[in-house]
Amino acid sequence: MNLALSDKRQPGFTLIELLVALGIFLVITGAAFSLLGTAQKRYQTESQVLTSFQEARLGLDQIVRDVNDAGYPPPTYFDSSKPLLSVSWPFAWSPGYPNTDCQIATGGGGNCTTATAGDTAPGDFDLIIETNPNPQDPSCIPDCPVQWIRYQLQNTTPLPTLMRVVSDKTNGDPDTSTAGQLVPFVQNIVNTQVVQNVTNPLVAQYQAAYPAIFPGGAPVPIFSYFCDNSFPPPQTVLCSGTVTDNSPEKIRDVMITLIVAAPLPDATTGQPRLVMLNGRGRRINPNH
Repeated sequence: MNLALSDKRQPGFTLIELLVALGIFLVITGAAFSLLGTAQKRYQTESQVLTSFQEARLGLDQIVRDVNDAGYPPPTYFDSSKPLLSVSWPFAWSPGYPNTDCQIATGGGGNCTTATAGDTAPGDFDLIIETNPNPQDPSCIPDCPVQWIRYQLQNTTPLPTLMRVVSDKTNGDPDTSTAGQLVPFVQNIVNTQVVQNVTNPLVAQYQAAYPAIFPGGAPVPIFSYFCDNSFPPPQTVLCSGTVTDNSPEKIRDVMITLIVAAPLPDATTGQPRLVMLNGRGRRINPNH
């Protein structure tokens, strides 16, 4: 039996149809990978912002705790055999340390210095706290060491770093005794463009991108000081050269502002990302 041959063509796709389908597939795949890459960059940026925020928050909390502990612990825990190593002032600045009567100017400075040339304190970016942090710790009674806790903004690459050191008090100047022991504490600080007489051009970019944070491009102090007022109200006033109660022993509140830059810019806009945190430390111990 002879089978009749059919001239019908088998159904299928032409070469042009395959090429069109392949092109559409490549376009969709490319768009998907592009969105995935953008999402990954955004995730990295947000992760860096979160890390910077957490680091700055931990740093701010530590500074607040240190300020809260500044000054004179309960007299029962003093070691009378070592009067020079008792707490002298809640904030350790000279000249004439520890018997200083220097005055604080508005925004820091004045004639209170820490002995190093050009290093003015109480300052916007340098803080030296004198304290006995654990006066009731059974392991150190009756000889709990008095300590200096110092914070100093230093010029580092690519952005300034807030340094910190905790050092047992010695018979010497607090500035020179702590200067060589400072270690990084909070990185990428952009409160000010000029640190230790060195200008960092990167900070100018942040100031231009966030004019609301830096009004007029002016630096934002890390530390601002409020002193006990002999004539309340109010109980505290901004320490300045225009008030009588403006010596380091009178400092009651320290306002802290940290402006930290994330290492990566925004994935969409390319603008730098900043975190700004504010806190207040209040000295609880009395003046004397």
